[in-house]
Amino acid sequence: MAYALNRPMVLEEATTTPDGVGGYSESWSALGTLWCELRAGSASERRGLIAPEGRMLFRVYLRAAPQGSPQRPRPDQRLREGARLFTILAVSEAEPSGAYLVCHAREEVPA
Repeated sequence: MAYALNRPMVLEEATTTPDGVGGYSESWSALGTLWCELRAGSASERRGLIAPEGRMLFRVYLRAAPQGSPQRPRPDQRLREGARLFTILAVSEAEPSGAYLVCHAREEVPA
């Protein structure tokens, strides 16, 4: 199957830095740009701390990279497209040949 890899998305990884008083601060660093196809999945609304929050699930298709490669997304990372953030929940091969991966991701947006 051919995918329309026409969306540049930045793969990001969290780094934590001790704050000196027992806690830590979290920041995200860019690992590189991946060309992807984004497909919408299911959506739901949930109660947030201040207002309702929308939760959207997506499938993000991209070229495969070997296990352990810095270009292969992992569930503890996220993809960024401009101001939009997609938390990666799981990664698997998209088809039997293993040429493409699919990232199951979640986008949370204010409702």
